[in-house]
Amino acid sequence: MPNVSASSAASSCLASGVLYLHGFNSGSASWKAALVREACAVLGLPCEVPDLPPDPEQAIAVAESYRQRLGPCPLVVGSSMGGFIATLLAERHGLRAVLINPAVAPARLVAKWLGEVFTNPYSGEQFSVTASQGEYLAKVTPGQVDPARYRLLLCTADERLDSQDAFRLYRGASTILHPGGDHNFSMLHRYLPAVLAWGGHHLAADAVAPPPPQPSC
Repeated sequence: MPNVSASSAASSCLASGVLYLHGFNSGSASWKAALVREACAVLGLPCEVPDLPPDPEQAIAVAESYRQRLGPCPLVVGSSMGGFIATLLAERHGLRAVLINPAVAPARLVAKWLGEVFTNPYSGEQFSVTASQGEYLAKVTPGQVDPARYRLLLCTADERLDSQDAFRLYRGASTILHPGGDHNFSMLHRYLPAVLAWGGHHLAADAVAPPPPQPSC
């Protein structure tokens, strides 16, 4: 029997569920999370949307625990910092992932936030980031990835992250480039069929109505 690489195996299996990972200082109640849940409900597809703690090592551990609930071949969808964690899970387990304006070098972001106090808009939790968290992120950031695993949703006018960074790291990945737009990818409802198609599922273009936009990742 011929060898089947992790990436080719991932690309051939129907997604057994969807794991959505929100961005930094966001939560499971964000409008993007609600859209993904609704799309999965239309398809009768299992969906997990965990609240990720602000500490990156803990957040990755939480994401891993929820991944295990979704069967052998989940589709991982991540926004911003959630896109970074989705990449780690996809590379570790040979999964497909959809990345929405993903953070590519999160340690650089953390370096800008040292000393700043954040308040989560959903939980009310206050927290700050530390230098040791930045060091951890730098340690786990992949130098290269298998582009066959990924579908990128990028905006050319992302005001927080440079889309060129994602182009470089995921060169060769399936890429949908939205002209203009913003970091929140506020037009996500229009691209949900493309998101679910990456997991082998068909969602009608008008299956999910756009919710009022909210300022979250």
